[in-house]
Amino acid sequence: MINFEYHVPTKIYFGPDEFSHLGKEVASYGKRVLLTYGGGSIKKTGLYKKVLEQLAQFDLQVTELSDIDPNPRIESVREGGELCKKHNIDVVLAVGGGSVIDCSKFICAAACSDIDPWEWFTPTRPKVTKALPLLTVLTLAATGSEMDAGAVITNLATNEKIGRAFPQLLPKVSFLDPTNTFTVSPFQTAAGSADIISHTLEAYFSQDKDLFFLDTFMEGLLRTVIKFAPRAMNKGDDYEARANLMWASTWAINGFVNGGKTQAWSVHPIEHEVSAYYDITHGLGLAILTPHWMRHVLAKDQEHTLPKFVQFAEQVFGITSQELSDLDKALAGIDALQTFFVNDLQLAPSLSKLAIDTTHFDAMAKHAAGQAGVIHGFIDLYPEDIREIYQASL
Repeated sequence: MINFEYHVPTKIYFGPDEFSHLGKEVASYGKRVLLTYGGGSIKKTGLYKKVLEQLAQFDLQVTELSDIDPNPRIESVREGGELCKKHNIDVVLAVGGGSVIDCSKFICAAACSDIDPWEWFTPTRPKVTKALPLLTVLTLAATGSEMDAGAVITNLATNEKIGRAFPQLLPKVSFLDPTNTFTVSPFQTAAGSADIISHTLEAYFSQDKDLFFLDTFMEGLLRTVIKFAPRAMNKGDDYEARANLMWASTWAINGFVNGGKTQAWSVHPIEHEVSAYYDITHGLGLAILTPHWMRHVLAKDQEHTLPKFVQFAEQVFGITSQELSDLDKALAGIDALQTFFVNDLQLAPSLSKLAIDTTHFDAMAKHAAGQAGVIHGFIDLYPEDIREIYQASL
């Protein structure tokens, strides 16, 4: 029997002609707005001006928090929470990619709490019980944070990058205009596309019996990214490519593809350690690690993992030759994915290319395995497994 609940009440406005609804939607949640964004690219593209014009139509009072980093820092969460309290903020508007949105989610929570925000990421895991409403304007197709309740925050002081999810953090309204991603660089487009692929694979590679429909849906998501990511890299204003990537990004992680699956994600916690120690781009780390995770789990438990890898090779990359054994098909599918990451997306092929060595591998592997000492994913991964994946990725 397959059982699950699915309820994601985020309102989506998709396309350039829907932006005119922004001011009205923000105003419906209050008069005092905290506007959050990153390093200022929204000012160069003109989006910042458009946002302020929308807010001005409803005489909204705007406080700003800028310079939110990639791999968003706990310091920005603290600063944003204090700004909300100081200015009696009613609603937060995040304009940016996943980092800005993730940070803003916990700013919304910090505004309604007296605890230090990092407490939510400690082993005691207090719950978020209240948060300000959050609206988002997406500028990068990658994390899907515009339509889920999760966020990942980094604490460089402790070399920790940790994700948490609470229903109160789900955005109320998100504006998805593919034209806002036209100026995204080829590298960030590639890294974001790798993130979308990884989100999909975390659910796809499962031994839980689930709906056939969900597998075909995920295979379609993967083929969509594989088709359109190179196009978006080569021609930034390709609307069809940008639109497909943006909508695929949202649906890869809004919970729909999970169905009745119960397993934990594997590659994300392994990569979070790399980002925490070396502050690299998350999607790049995923692209390097994923093929080596695949080879490791296939070799460790071929009996239980081989059928899914064969399905992946056949349905995603069209590797159907009758002359190949199932194992050869599986390995060819993994090779095809790695070739896509390296050749088509032009991402670094190894950790060593990023000046990463074995120095922290033991600590990273132990922390990735969590308090239980094991990731219960597609197959169980222990610290020694994780270290081998890091080693193979050099």
